[in-house]
Amino acid sequence: MKKWYQLDVEQVEQKLQVTSNRGLSPKQVEERQKKFGYNTLETGKQASKWILFIKQFQDFMVLVLLAATLIAGMLGEFVDAIAIMVIVLVNGFIGYFQEQKAEKSLEKLKELSAPMANVFRDKRWEKISSRELVVGDIVKVNSGDRIPADIRIVKSNSLETEESALTGESLPVMKHATAIMRDDLDAGDQVNMGFMGTLVTRGSGIGIVVGTGMNTVMGQIASLMSSTKKVPTPLERKLAELGKILIVVAILLTILVVGLGIIQGHPVYNMFLAGVSLAVAAIPEGLPAIVTVALSLGVQRMIRKKAIVRKLSAVETLGCASVICSDKTGTMTENQMTVKEIYLNGENIVVTGDGYDIEGQFLLGKKKLKVDYPNLETMLLYGQLCNNAELQVKKGKYFVNGDPTDGALVVAARKVGLNHLSGDNYKIIKEIPFDSDRKRMSVVVEDQNDRRFLITKGAPDVLLPRCTYFLEDDGRKLLKERNKEHIEQAIDRMAEKALRTIAISVRPLSKDVPLESAFLEKDLTFIGLYGMIDPPRKEVKSAIAECRQAGIKTVMITGDHVKTARAIAKQLNLLPEDGLVLEGSQLNQMTTDELEEIIEDTYVFARVTPEHKLKIVKAFQKKGHVVAMTGDGVNDAPAIKASDIGISMGISGTDVTKEASSLVLMDDNFATIKAAIQEGRNIYENIRKFIRYLLASNVGEILVMLFAMLLGMPLPLVPVQILWVNLVTDGLPAMALGLDKPEDDVMKRAPRSPNEGVFARGLGFKIISRGILIGLVTLIGFIVAYQNTPENLVYGQTIAFTTLVMAQLIHVFDCRSDNSVFDRNPFENIYLIFAVLSSVLLLLVVIYWPPLQPIFHTVGLDLRDWMLVLGLAAIPTVLFGFTRK
Repeated sequence: MKKWYQLDVEQVEQKLQVTSNRGLSPKQVEERQKKFGYNTLETGKQASKWILFIKQFQDFMVLVLLAATLIAGMLGEFVDAIAIMVIVLVNGFIGYFQEQKAEKSLEKLKELSAPMANVFRDKRWEKISSRELVVGDIVKVNSGDRIPADIRIVKSNSLETEESALTGESLPVMKHATAIMRDDLDAGDQVNMGFMGTLVTRGSGIGIVVGTGMNTVMGQIASLMSSTKKVPTPLERKLAELGKILIVVAILLTILVVGLGIIQGHPVYNMFLAGVSLAVAAIPEGLPAIVTVALSLGVQRMIRKKAIVRKLSAVETLGCASVICSDKTGTMTENQMTVKEIYLNGENIVVTGDGYDIEGQFLLGKKKLKVDYPNLETMLLYGQLCNNAELQVKKGKYFVNGDPTDGALVVAARKVGLNHLSGDNYKIIKEIPFDSDRKRMSVVVEDQNDRRFLITKGAPDVLLPRCTYFLEDDGRKLLKERNKEHIEQAIDRMAEKALRTIAISVRPLSKDVPLESAFLEKDLTFIGLYGMIDPPRKEVKSAIAECRQAGIKTVMITGDHVKTARAIAKQLNLLPEDGLVLEGSQLNQMTTDELEEIIEDTYVFARVTPEHKLKIVKAFQKKGHVVAMTGDGVNDAPAIKASDIGISMGISGTDVTKEASSLVLMDDNFATIKAAIQEGRNIYENIRKFIRYLLASNVGEILVMLFAMLLGMPLPLVPVQILWVNLVTDGLPAMALGLDKPEDDVMKRAPRSPNEGVFARGLGFKIISRGILIGLVTLIGFIVAYQNTPENLVYGQTIAFTTLVMAQLIHVFDCRSDNSVFDRNPFENIYLIFAVLSSVLLLLVVIYWPPLQPIFHTVGLDLRDWMLVLGLAAIPTVLFGFTRK
C-alpha cells in the first residue's frame, strides 16, 4: 500500500473524500470526529481521585494526631477520638477539593492556550482550535505557525519547516507538493509532508490533514513528551521555604506549651494531645495549596478579561511591571486598516468610507472619480492581486480573513467593483512572501493572454530604490531625483496625518526570466502610494493614563513611518512634550550603552525590526526595569522570551510567539494588558491578605495557650476546640479573601519590587501585633469567665473558644486593606460575608446543639456572655483600625 508522500494530490483527495476547492462538510467533520477523536496527544496517567484524597493525610503532624486519637480511643476517650477523626476528615476533604479546583483551572488554561488552525471547510476559511481538526481537513500554514497535524502539502509558497523535534536536524527543510515515488523514506526525507508540532520558518502552504493525535509521527514519540512536571512559581517556592521555618517555630512553641503544662501538673496525655492539636492548627501546611488556588482563580478572572496566562509565575511578575513595550498596530489601534488616500499620477486622491465596509468614493478635489480614471483600475487591481487576504461577509457585516493591511487594499478595490477572485483572468504562479526583514511582498502573475508581470508592494523606502520608472497618466517614464522628491513629499504629507504608506510597483516579465527573487525585484515601475489609517482604540488612551498613574511607562514600538508613529502617540497622550522618538536607523548606529543613556526619555520607536526589540528590552532591563513586551511575528519570539513578561497576540500572533510568551491577549488589545497588570497586582495583594490572616490567627492560637501556661492556669482550649477553630476560620474565609476585588488605589501605587519579601510593607508587624492581641483578648475572656465560676471550667473554655473564633472572623475584614478596616465596604466581597456567616453558624452549632456540647466541651451562652465575647473580639481590629497601621 502506498504511503501519503507517494500519492499525488488528486489521489490524496480521492482517498480522503475531499476536494481542495470545497473542504469537508460539517457532516463529514462530525463523522470523522466520532471515528478518530480529538487531535491531541495522550498525556501520562494522572493520579486517581482516591490517591489524591489519601495524599491529604500524608503530613507528619496529621499522622501524629491520628496516632494520638487512636491512643485516646484505646484509653476509652471515644468521644474525643471520634470528634478529632471527623475534623481531620473534613479538613482532608477541603484540601482535596481545593487541589481539584486548582487542577481543573490549570487544565482549562491549557485548553485555552492551545494553538489555532486555519482550516478550509464548506468553501470557507475559518480559525478553529487545532484539537478540532480531523483527517481530510484542508489547512493553511504561514511563517511562525506550528503545523497542527500531519499534512500532505498540496501548495507551497517558498515553504520551509524546522523539524528538529522529530529528526534532530535544525536546518530548515524546503517543502514542495510533488509526489515522491521512493519507498521507505524517513520523516526527514518526506519533503512533501508537514508534521505535527514542527515549525514553519518561512513562506506559506496549504495541506490536507492525513494524521491526527496519536496517529501522527509526533504521536509515535508522545511518550517522551507526556510526563510534564508542574513547576512551582517563585512565590510558591518562597512560601514553601517560609512554611518550613514556620513549622519549626510552631513546633518549638508547642513543645514549650506542652512542657510548661506538664511541669504545672497537667496530665501528660492531655498535654500531648493538646500540643499535637495546636501544632496541626498552627502550622500553615495548606499555605502553598491556597496560593495555587488563589493564582488559578485569578487566572480564571484574567481569562474573563481576555488575557490567558500561560505561566503562573507571570501573575506575580505582572505586579512588578514598570515598562510596557507595545506594538502599535492592532494593540493600540483597531487593526481595521482603511485606505484614506491614494497618491497616483502625481495627485492626492481622497477615499471615503470606514473600516471594511465596501461603500466609498474616490475624490480628486470635489470631483468624483470613476474606475476609468488613468491608472486607478491598474493600481487597485495590483493591490488586490499582490494579496493574501479575503473579504468575507457574516450576518451582513464585512470582515477580513488575513492581514489587515492586505484587507484594506481588497476593500479599496471593491469600492469600485473590482474582484479578481470572481474570474480566472489572473493566475499567481509564484509568491515571495512578506517578512519583517524584506518589508515587501511580490507575486508573479500570468493573465489570460499568457503575459507575465511581477507586482511588488511594501514600505516606500524599500521599494523606491528598486524602482527605475514611474507611471503617470500619459504612460511610463524614467524615475528621476525630482520625481523621487515629489513621492517622498507625498509620503511625508500622509505620515503627518498619521497615515501608513504602502507603495505598489510592477515589472513586465518575459517567460525566460528566472523566478528567483534576487533576479525579480529590480527595475520596477512605481505606480502609486496607498495612505491608510488604523484608528486608535477608544479605550487605550485611558488605559495608558492609568498605567502612568500606576508608575508604569508605556512605550510604542512600530514598523511605521516616524511621523505616523508620532501622530498616533500624540493622539493617545503617550508622548510627552520632551519625549524622544527613535528610528530603527538610529538604533542601528547606537551601542547598548548609548541606548541606555536615553532610553528613559524615549517613548516611541519607529521603523524598527523585531531584532531591535531585543535591544530595547535589554536596555530597559539594564536600567532596572521589569519589562512587558508584546509581539506577534516569529521574529518577535527572542525579545518576548528575553522580557520579564512576554505578551503575544491571540488573534494575529504566531504559535511560536505564543509559546515564547507568558501572557496571550485574546483580543490583541492594549487595554487588556492594563487589566491583566491590575489583576496581577490584586492577586498578589490577595495572597498577602490571607497570609496575614492565617498567620495572625495561628499566632493568636499559640499565644493564648502559652500565656495560660506561663500564668499557671488550666487549659483555655481543649484539643477538639483547637482543631475546630482551625477548620471554621482557616478554610472558607481564607479562600474568600483570594476572591477580593482590587482596592481603589491598586493602580495608583508604584510597581512592586521583584525582590520584595513576603513580609514587606509592614506585613510582619501586622501579623505579630494582631496575633498578640487576639491571644490576649482570648485569654482575658477565659480569665474573666473562669474566675467568676472556677468550678465550671467548661464555661471558661467556651468563652475562650468563642472569643478566639469571633476575633479571627472580625480580623478577616481588617485584612482586606493595608490601611484600615474602615477604608473598605465589607459588603463588596459577598463571598467573604457568606464564608464568615457559615463559620459563625458552625460555631453556634457546637455551642448550642446539645448532642455536640459534650464532644466539644461547650455550654450555651447568654446575651451577657455574647456582649463580653464580641466586645473583646472586636478590640484587635477596632484598635488598629483607628491607628491606621
